Amino acid sequence: MYRKLESMNIQAEKLRIMKMVLETDNPSVLEAIKNIFTKQSDSDFWTTLSDDQKDDILQGINELDKGDSVNYNDFIAKYRE
Repeated sequence: MYRKLESMNIQAEKLRIMKMVLETDNPSVLEAIKNIFTKQSDSDFWTTLSDDQKDDILQGINELDKGDSVNYNDFIAKYRE
């Protein structure tokens, strides 16, 4: 949940964030932060997916194109029994 920061608190929050960034040695954290600032707001989500995720999505589209699909309620009913 986002909280509204007052003007005076924004500078303090920036300093706290900078301190956390400077103290971390976790490359994943640094990459995630970098991505927040470099990501275009209108960027295509496809470029953020792994090759495995892309393959799974394309396989699903191919199956749907062939008419190979399952009704959601039928699928869920099998696992609720």
